[in-house]
Amino acid sequence: MAALSNEVKGFIVQALACFDTPSQVAEAVKNDYGVEVSRQQVESHDPTKVSGKGLAAKWVTLFHDTRKRFREESAEIPIANRSYRLRMLGRLVEKAESSRNARLALQVLEQAAKECGDVYVNRQTKAEADPGDTTPNRVEVEIVDARKRDADA
Repeated sequence: MAALSNEVKGFIVQALACFDTPSQVAEAVKNDYGVEVSRQQVESHDPTKVSGKGLAAKWVTLFHDTRKRFREESAEIPIANRSYRLRMLGRLVEKAESSRNARLALQVLEQAAKECGDVYVNRQTKAEADPGDTTPNRVEVEIVDARKRDADA
């Protein structure tokens, strides 16, 4: 296992916090720093994994701070917002109609319908237990899959 500088360790921790895979991080370290590290060594810098259990407190703090910032910033990305995507699809369908491209217009309309219909969303509902039932509350999970639904239709 190669001895890593604090700069490389910080890079690894931050990349893992941004949900990069150990393979991606190992490749990036090789390209950016010229240091070869194994996927296992990279994974040992992830405090959410068993192998990262003994990670120093400063790296754990860096990991969690970076992950929090990453999640907050991804909410600010326009394409992550449904309203933005629907507005963009609306503009695309208008362009397709004005250029008399019916096939593209239909594809864009289908995409918009999927977006509005929560096709790509996992729905979870909590069913209340029967008052006479002594078992704890159940969680029912409905996974919506467009391909399966279309095949059933």
